[in-house]
Amino acid sequence: MIPISHYDPMSRKDAILTRSQVEGMIADGRTIFIVDGRVIKADAWLRYHPGGDKAIMHMVGRDATDEVTAYEFLFDQKNKALTELRPSNRLHSLEARQHMLKFQIGRIEGRWRNFLPPIQGGQFRRRSQDAKRPQNGRYEETSSSSSSSLSGSPLFDAIEESSDFGNRGRTPALHTSSSISSLSSIESPVVEYKSKLSLLDARTQGEIDLDLVKYPALDPTTQDDIVRKYRVLHGKLQAEGLFQCNYTAYFIETCRYIFLFGTFLLLLHHGWYAMSGLFLGMCWHQLVFTVHDAGHMGITHSFNIDTVVGIMIADFIGGLSLGWWKRNHNVHHIVTNSPEHDPDIEHMPFFAVSHRFFDSLRSTYYDRIMTYDAFAKWVIRYQHYLYYPILLFGRFNLYRLSWEYLILGQGPKQGPAWWHRWLELAGQVFFWYWFGYQVVYRSIPTAASRWAFVMISHMVTAILHAQITLSHFAMSTADLGVNESFPQKMLRTTMDVDCPEWLDFFHGGLQFQAIHHLFPRMPRHNLRRTQKLVQEFCKDVEIPYALYGFVDGNKEVIGRLADVGRQAAILAECQKTIAEKGDLGHH
Repeated sequence: MIPISHYDPMSRKDAILTRSQVEGMIADGRTIFIVDGRVIKADAWLRYHPGGDKAIMHMVGRDATDEVTAYEFLFDQKNKALTELRPSNRLHSLEARQHMLKFQIGRIEGRWRNFLPPIQGGQFRRRSQDAKRPQNGRYEETSSSSSSSLSGSPLFDAIEESSDFGNRGRTPALHTSSSISSLSSIESPVVEYKSKLSLLDARTQGEIDLDLVKYPALDPTTQDDIVRKYRVLHGKLQAEGLFQCNYTAYFIETCRYIFLFGTFLLLLHHGWYAMSGLFLGMCWHQLVFTVHDAGHMGITHSFNIDTVVGIMIADFIGGLSLGWWKRNHNVHHIVTNSPEHDPDIEHMPFFAVSHRFFDSLRSTYYDRIMTYDAFAKWVIRYQHYLYYPILLFGRFNLYRLSWEYLILGQGPKQGPAWWHRWLELAGQVFFWYWFGYQVVYRSIPTAASRWAFVMISHMVTAILHAQITLSHFAMSTADLGVNESFPQKMLRTTMDVDCPEWLDFFHGGLQFQAIHHLFPRMPRHNLRRTQKLVQEFCKDVEIPYALYGFVDGNKEVIGRLADVGRQAAILAECQKTIAEKGDLGHH
């Protein structure tokens, strides 16, 4: 292939790239994705990306238009040109999008069929021969390379070509995202069920079948219609001003924070250490909601201002790393509820929300095997009983993850976010000085009182961990392939929590997680107003909108954990029987 960099820059950006050319570049290790028909090569930007490299890696080979739009801009519905927004309305800086487009190396024509990203197990073939120079703005393919393009999702790309794929309930071949890869031939990958599926494989297939029946078909026509209506809804919300921040609401929030923190100090001064810890924990619980807003740039929509606000609250007041959270959370939003890829559901050996964790999956986020060892086998069997007790210690684990992120320097060391790590390290020193030294060590006289203060202040925040897990633990973890649209995947893997409006302060916007996943930049105080429009959208495109009360939602989560626990017990019994009989041929 003739290096694209040898061509004139303007011709290079306007040249039409073929599918096999894009595939060849990915095979050579390039970070390529599509945004609004533009081919973006993000290698030079990958390590500088403020939101972490992992989120971008999950977009390689895919059309990332809706994901990028959800995080940054709206597109004009007529010509899909970038909409010029007033500074107060921008979901991200216009400069950030323009900077990304500097990495454009060409364009594509027509509808793009997604590849499975390499980080998810996708395999790509290099082009056998060089491409010719562009003729009239188009890169010409040689005849021998025309058949070298590999399907991004061999299962669904093959199936969608059949005339009856649009029928719901069509059962595809068993697959997982760790095992799907592009095939080296064009023959159909749809295969017969094996005569004897293992217990876990049968369960995996059953969950896929259930989702295929429950949710819209994955054929291009259906999914494109969902995307079109989602973009129309996005534009409607923008026109109604729902991406504009309600600063009056934040004034009320600030008054609440001051009251809780002031009460903590007052009770500490008078020696009511247990109650003092209670109010500090309540203050931390509430502050996290604003950190969440700042991490999504939902307050001022300014990268630098919202980042400073988030670090000041998270690191200086709460002792947690905003940078770690953003790196983790951005991946969560891209690959929601994927056992191999979503760190928000990767809690082995303490929790497993899917039987697939029994296979000791490799986490692409943590770059390690989530071993299903003897300890995990015991804990998972009883996880529905241990769920709330374990959550009581969740904040201590967040300290560990924050320190690991900052000490190992997992964030960008150059680029616009180079200074974040140093500000966060200063925040950590400040936090442990005021909390660890001034409050715990100097202000509380006895070891018993210190222990009670620390444990109560930290255990109160277990409510937050329950709120976070509530929206995803009970939802689908099935992999429906790369053809599923962004809005359908978000609604399939996320639930909302129904509560009266006066309780919105308690949930802090986390009760509208499905809406938040569709529109991550929307300020949380506007999410309730958006709910009705999202429900109408779901009804129109026939996607179920999961909405549970807080109690019922917790029951769903406990039920899911109990179900997976029972599967763990059954698997253990099967393995025990096999070991006793020495019969390896029937399992």
